Order: sequence, then structure tokens, then C-alpha cells
Amino acid sequence: MSASTSDLSLLEAVLRRDRIVISGSVALVIIGAWVWLIFGAGTGMSPWGMSRILGPRSLETEGSMSGMAGMAASMAMSPMWTLPYAALMFAMWWVMMVAMMLPGAAPVLLLFARVNRSEQGRERPYVPTGLFAAGYLAVWGAFSLIATSAQWELDRLGVLSPMMATTEALVGGTILIAAGLWQLTPVKRICLQHCRAPLSFLLSRWRQGRWGAFRMGIGHGAYCVGCCWFLMALLFVGGIMNLFWVAGLSVFILLEKMTKIGSGLGKAMGGVLSAAGVVLIATSI
Repeated sequence: MSASTSDLSLLEAVLRRDRIVISGSVALVIIGAWVWLIFGAGTGMSPWGMSRILGPRSLETEGSMSGMAGMAASMAMSPMWTLPYAALMFAMWWVMMVAMMLPGAAPVLLLFARVNRSEQGRERPYVPTGLFAAGYLAVWGAFSLIATSAQWELDRLGVLSPMMATTEALVGGTILIAAGLWQLTPVKRICLQHCRAPLSFLLSRWRQGRWGAFRMGIGHGAYCVGCCWFLMALLFVGGIMNLFWVAGLSVFILLEKMTKIGSGLGKAMGGVLSAAGVVLIATSI
């Protein structure tokens, strides 16, 4: 009886140490990502300054730029898309995804480590957990590549300002409407259910070994991308490096994934986004 109690106490101590190590590692990565964004993400521009520029008064000014004059001004100030610049934009997107999405993935990482500990006994679960996180972030890396390509195309068309926000009400309104409608689709609901029930995901899709951990991370990341990819498209409306916009979306994603009202909140946001898109387009005509 005493031996059993001792073993239980040892297990609890080991699990507590695992939580501390993994939580600390995740927190350091998240903090590092946010610090890099706050200091300009390698662009040489202060996001705080960009956030002020992208305030209501600035957006009103940008909205008044229409037709060929607005397009010409936007194109005149647009950066040259060299390979190093494209790589920088990709890195910016990817680190932004880490900053925004990794906090919501922390519960599944802790659950994975706990289940892996029970599966592997005394073997340390840190490496498999790191591989699970790597698979998760690899999916967001693929999304970041697509987002970078979209940013380049919008720049090429002359509808993206140097502050990385759309200057065309039609483009911004369309994104808002599409994002709002996506919030109401069955695909969004299914993806959100998987993100909100990480233990169910792990138990139903468990794979052994390090490669299995990486593949599970990819699977969970795919559901998270399906849940949130249109919300990330809203960055083209508010400004890719607008910290207030980025932080606001991050908080909303956390609430949607991790609170009891998350599902209802997501549907309500869908209605708000769609209505905002309609108003934006209507007032620009």
C-alpha cells in the first residue's frame, strides 16, 4: 500500500515537472515571437507607429483614395519584391502565426506530454512533444507561404498600402463578408470542435514514435488552420503589422477555442463581420 502511494506521488511529481518544462518552453517561444513583432519583425518599421498610422483617421484617409490616383500612390510606395524581401515577409507571417496560435495550442501540448508519459513510462516526453509542436507549426508555415503569396499579389495589383492594409473598400469588404460567412459553415464548426476537444483528438488519432508525434501535430494543425485561416485573412483589412488588430484577433481566437461561449461567440462574430463588409462596400459606392 505504501509502495503504491509512493509510486503515485512520484508520478505526480514527474507530471508536474513535465508541465513546468513544457509550459515554460511554450511561454518562451510565444514571448520571443511577440517581442520580434513588437520590434518590427525585421522590417525596420515600428509596429507601434504602423498601428497609429492604421488608426481610424488614417483608414478614413486611405478609404478616400480611389480610382487610378489611389492605385498609383499605393504602387509608388510599394516595396520591391526581391527574394530576400519575400523571405522576410514569409518569416514575419510565420512568427506572427506562432505568436497568435501557439497560446491556444498549449493545452493540447500539455495533454500530449501527459498521454505520452503514460505510454512511454519513464522516458522523457519532451522530444516527442517538441516534434508534435513542430508538426503543428509546420502547417502554419505552409499557411504563411500562401499568405505571403497573397500579399505579393495584392501588392502587384496595387491594392495594398505600404502599411500592409488594403486600400480598396471592395477588397476589404469582400474579405470581411467571406470571413463572416466562413464562421457559419459546417467545416468551420467541425474544425472548431476538434480544436476545443484536444483530448478526444489525441485518443482517436494517437500514433507511436517521434514520426507519429510529428504527424499528429500536422493533423491538429490542419484543423486549426481550417478553423482560423479566414480570420487571419482579416489582417489584410486591419493591417498585417497593426499590433492592435493582431492582438484583438489573438484574444478572439483564444476565447473561441477555450471558453464555453466560444461556439456562440464565433457565430455572432460571423454575423458582425458579414454586416461590416456589406456596410464598407455600400458606403464606398
